[in-house]
Amino acid sequence: MSRRAPSLVSVGETEMEVLRHVWAIGEETGGEANASAVLDRILLDRPLAYTTVMTVLKNLETKALITRRRIGRVDHYRAAQAPEAVRQGLLRGFLGHVFDGSPTALVRTLVGDERITDAERDELRRLLDQL
Repeated sequence: MSRRAPSLVSVGETEMEVLRHVWAIGEETGGEANASAVLDRILLDRPLAYTTVMTVLKNLETKALITRRRIGRVDHYRAAQAPEAVRQGLLRGFLGHVFDGSPTALVRTLVGDERITDAERDELRRLLDQL
């Protein structure tokens, strides 16, 4: 019998990038981010249009990952969920879709990966022992 995890909305690569910047700005300022602040950070790594950032922010709001409030003519965004909660939800969905809900299959794949270092393997062992 399949142990499918409840699925979370999918989050694309650019959506995750924007969400990480919203988290970081919120953490640094103790407040909210606007589209310009997010774009400024992204432009340090790669070109991206302001309109794309706005579209991604709207998509993240639709997915209930951020909230928006308008101050004057500027929209301000705040993460609706903590990074760990989002990661856990995405991992549950990934686990369900890719590994048929089996954490064992996921860990077996991770430790079988030749790119994992001995230190990372040791850390995984330590974490499993804590369970």
